[in-house]
Amino acid sequence: MAMTLRLPDDLDTKLTERARGEGWSKQELAIGAIRDARDRAELKVDDVLAGLMDSDAEILDYLK
Repeated sequence: MAMTLRLPDDLDTKLTERARGEGWSKQELAIGAIRDARDRAELKVDDVLAGLMDSDAEILDYLK
């Protein structure tokens, strides 16, 4: 799906420089950044759930 992303000049400059330095396109870097952010967010949710399972194990066993 196509999308237009308008960046402030300073971010566009940084993205352009990084893309050149890594030999990637700006699009590839942007997609990678979005995927990384999604993965970090999912890990946080998983970590919270795992922590709750550990800390509330006794209550959860009681509720079974």
